[in-house]
Amino acid sequence: MDYLLATKNSKKRDELQRILSPLGIRVILDNEAGLVLGDVEETGVTFEENALIKAQSACLQSGLPCIADDSGLCVDALNGAPGVYSARYAGEHGNDEENNKKLLSELKTLFYEDRTARFVCAACCVYPDGKVLTARGECEGHIGFSPAGNGGFGYDPVFIPETYDKPEERLTMAQLDGGIKDALSHRGKALRALAQKIGGKK
Repeated sequence: MDYLLATKNSKKRDELQRILSPLGIRVILDNEAGLVLGDVEETGVTFEENALIKAQSACLQSGLPCIADDSGLCVDALNGAPGVYSARYAGEHGNDEENNKKLLSELKTLFYEDRTARFVCAACCVYPDGKVLTARGECEGHIGFSPAGNGGFGYDPVFIPETYDKPEERLTMAQLDGGIKDALSHRGKALRALAQKIGGKK
């Protein structure tokens, strides 16, 4: 059975395909379904609400079960910011360098132990019959003092996951091997949890 993933990101599709293939599910993008999904205004105040908005819109357009996710960084010292505004924290959507600069500037007076944060991902699957499944994944860590690493994207160069948070080896997400990152990541956790729920529905 085909499930539509509401994204243009083929890497997300590949990750989800690996997770769902044991269930006999083929994950496709909009062009493979003969569609062009338009941009959806993400008006939710939570990651779950935005994931639902995207999945519902894609389901209505395609008539297929649709999966979408929404994710971001939540910093305790900033009362959870940038949160759902992570991609446009510095003003321009998707400007990773400026977003990281702003974040580091906001935290510049804080000691390391006060720079706790977590990556959060909400994943949602909407079915044509109205059934909705949701799951959430989180990755705890700290914000470093300067960017490090060339892998990943977004806030990966400044986020140090707790698994690699050792004084002699503080590695950011951007410094980790892709396979290790997938195992730790908030998105991987959310998608694996969603897959379990999908499997229970089948």
